[in-house]
Amino acid sequence: MTIQLFTSNTRGTADFGWLKANFSFSFGNYFNPERQQFGMLRVLNDDTIAGGTGFGTHAHANMEIITIPLEGGLKHRDSMGNEGIIGFGEVQVMSAGSGVEHSEMNASQKEEAKTLQLWVFPETENVTPRYDQKSFDIENQINTFVNIVSPKDQNDGNALWVYQKTFFHLGIFDSDTNSNYTVRIPENGVYLFLIEGEIEIDNQVLKARDAMGITNFDNFKIKVISKSKILLVEVPMK
Repeated sequence: MTIQLFTSNTRGTADFGWLKANFSFSFGNYFNPERQQFGMLRVLNDDTIAGGTGFGTHAHANMEIITIPLEGGLKHRDSMGNEGIIGFGEVQVMSAGSGVEHSEMNASQKEEAKTLQLWVFPETENVTPRYDQKSFDIENQINTFVNIVSPKDQNDGNALWVYQKTFFHLGIFDSDTNSNYTVRIPENGVYLFLIEGEIEIDNQVLKARDAMGITNFDNFKIKVISKSKILLVEVPMK
C-alpha cells in the first residue's frame, strides 16, 4: 500500500470576502504542479459562502460535478431547466457533458453556507448534460460507509450515478471504532478527506480537513480516534 498525507494547511486558499475557499488541487489563481489532480479526481474545493452571495451563471463541459452541502443550502439554477435548493444531507450530481450553464447561490440571505464540491473527469465525453440530487440519511447510519455516488453501470439504485468508474462514500464514525475499506475496482486509488474528527491510517494520524491519497492496495483499515465524518473517493488513477 502506498500512502501520501496532505495536511489541511498545505491546501491552496482564497478569500474574496463573500467566498472563503480551500483548494485540494490547483484551481483558479492557485497553482501547484504537485497538486493538479489525484487520478481522475480533478477538484475538491472546501467553500464557505456568505449569505446573499454565490456563484453567478457560469459554464462547464465534460466534467462530473458532485456537490455536498455541509451547512446551510445552495440555490441551484441551470440551463437544463432545473431549479431548487440543495441542503445539508443531500448530494447533487451534474454531468456537464457537451456543455451546461448554472448558478449556485447561498439559499440564505444571512447565514453562511459551507460546501464541498468535487470534479471528476468523465470516461465518456460530450454526453447530454444531466442533473440529479438525493437525500442520504448519513446520521442514522453510524459506523458505516454509505455509498452516495457510483458508476452508471454499477449502481444499485440507492446511490447517484456518474459517467466514471468512481465510488463516493460518506460516513460518520464513533470514537474508538474501526472500519475497513476494500477497493471496488482493482488498480483504482482512494482519496480520503476527513471532514471532521481524528483518525489513523497505517500509523499516520489525520485531523479535520486533512486528506490522504491511497494506492496499490486491496483494503485498508481506518482507526477512529475521535468521532469523525469521512468522505472517501475511489477513482481510476489513469
